[in-house]
Amino acid sequence: MASGTPNLEKELEEQLKHDGSKIGGLRISIKSVNQYPISQLLDADGKMIFEIPKYQREYTWGSYQWENLFDDLLDNQAGYFLGTIICIDTSVDAINAPKREVVDGQQRLTTISLLLCALYSLIAQHKGDLSEDQQDDFSLLKRKLVLKNTASGIRVIPQSQNHNLEDYRGVLAEQKIISPSPMPKFAGNRRIKKAFEYFKRRIAKAVEEKNQDAVITLFELLEKVNSSVMVMIEVSNHSAAYTLFESLNNRGTPLTAIDLIKNLLLAKLDSAGSESIGYYFTRWQAILENIGDDYTVQERFFRHNYNAFRRSLNNPFTSPTDTRQFPLGALATRSNLLDIYERIITRDPHTFLDELTCNAELYAKIIVRDADSLSPVLRDSYQSLSRVQGTPSYLLLLYLEKVYADLSLFESDIAKIAQLMITFFVRRNLTDSPPTRDLTRMFMGVIDDIEQNSAKGQQVFDVIKKLLTSSLASDAVFEEKLRGAIYADNYDVARFILCKIAESGMTRETTVDLWKRNTNGVYIWTLEHIFPEGENIPKAWVDMIAKGNQQKAKEIQSQCVHTLGNLTITGYNSTLSNKPFVEKRDRKDSDGRFIGYKNGLNLNGDVASEDDWTATKIASRTDVLVSKILQVFKL
Repeated sequence: MASGTPNLEKELEEQLKHDGSKIGGLRISIKSVNQYPISQLLDADGKMIFEIPKYQREYTWGSYQWENLFDDLLDNQAGYFLGTIICIDTSVDAINAPKREVVDGQQRLTTISLLLCALYSLIAQHKGDLSEDQQDDFSLLKRKLVLKNTASGIRVIPQSQNHNLEDYRGVLAEQKIISPSPMPKFAGNRRIKKAFEYFKRRIAKAVEEKNQDAVITLFELLEKVNSSVMVMIEVSNHSAAYTLFESLNNRGTPLTAIDLIKNLLLAKLDSAGSESIGYYFTRWQAILENIGDDYTVQERFFRHNYNAFRRSLNNPFTSPTDTRQFPLGALATRSNLLDIYERIITRDPHTFLDELTCNAELYAKIIVRDADSLSPVLRDSYQSLSRVQGTPSYLLLLYLEKVYADLSLFESDIAKIAQLMITFFVRRNLTDSPPTRDLTRMFMGVIDDIEQNSAKGQQVFDVIKKLLTSSLASDAVFEEKLRGAIYADNYDVARFILCKIAESGMTRETTVDLWKRNTNGVYIWTLEHIFPEGENIPKAWVDMIAKGNQQKAKEIQSQCVHTLGNLTITGYNSTLSNKPFVEKRDRKDSDGRFIGYKNGLNLNGDVASEDDWTATKIASRTDVLVSKILQVFKL
């Protein structure tokens, strides 16, 4: 592969003609394209430093990539092509301290340096057996990792996220390659140290399998690494680097739309801004800190951000030649998200960053990233909305949180609207009406109606209620679903409803967190069938519910086992299971506390007072619960 490198610049230019305008639309200025063996790229006598900027991704390679890299080096001849790195010359003093900022290829470059460190560690164990030439090569190996005549000037500087830089220094210090530095806590649980240990094991195994002098095998492996080739593409600025990166990156960890939005934004700010790119990156990190590291949530925020404010975002793009109402697009989706934000960023990256920062802080409230910053009523409302799977409404809440003062709304009004949405989603999710595909446009339509009607105060609530109510299934359909096999139809809604009823009867002294999860992320409190749902109905239950008639018991089970009247909440479902009714009712733990139906939840009060459980009692309890639910979730 390396043999084709002399034509690589022309190949890149040809590819950019096809791809370069797709993302960023920036002209690429390639300063140089050169192939280097690792021995030259990390020249022991040179002073070149490769620094991975802190805004790059943390080190993400794992055993799959480590194994592939090592096997490829082992199985191929000298001169194996390792890949490409894209760099920017960021030297302040090019003579004394030439520095390259690695925009792409950091995963591979960091991994190669860790492989060299592992080789150094194992060769050091045979230091007394080295020939004079081997001792020279051993010294040169150290200088590939740390600059000559320095004790701590590392040649490859990983970015600092997730302790990458600290762990890397710790690994080098542990091998006495740099001056002493403590190994960070828990480094062994993170990827940098794991990669180093992986390569030590693989090298040791290769030495064992070679069946020759260990020193010879180690230096053969070192020669394989030294002779392997990387192509270094140098560009003139961050904008060019990011655009090239976006166009060529089809390997390693796939880029996401959010990665590309970040890259484009930083490139634009770097070329147009007065602050350092580190400053802008810190602000970007603050945005992600507010919305969390779950990519699904990040992408949803960017879609909601556009859909909530599409009118104001589109205003600057309307012109005599483009009179469309929404030139950027009527709706942000996964497929057009990048195109929309590219145009917004290109026009005014500073305003975009300011607005995004503000909106991310508001979104953090809605997704309850910082519960302590919210009033109890708003916190409970937003938590309940999340639990009832009401995330499509977040775009409307984001809009309301942003403009609540202009709409003459108070926090209590926002909480009231959130409660309305909770009721909406309980009913919608159980009846599946309106369909999921309509929800985003529906909430965008609510915003349009608020703006078009210049609604204020109570009018805002009325507009929202009118649109939500008109789209829902009737009360009769909702009640029919409540009386049906709700456990089978929608477990999450059934659990939410029953938890709400149970919570309504709690006092400060008896409050229990029904939403607590165990270490595996599973709810501790789960739904439990009073009359068991299993195919093999226990004899005690057949006798109680059908007077010993197996067929009759089966019929009753099929009719009512999943209905509300037969469901309750317990933190010990697995210990109750198919046990007889009285045993389930009176069950205690090892400390003598009731964990069955006498566990103190008001939801179980009527069950705890029964001595048997029949189809009639299930139907009666269903009636009572349905009546309560219709009142609690009334529109």
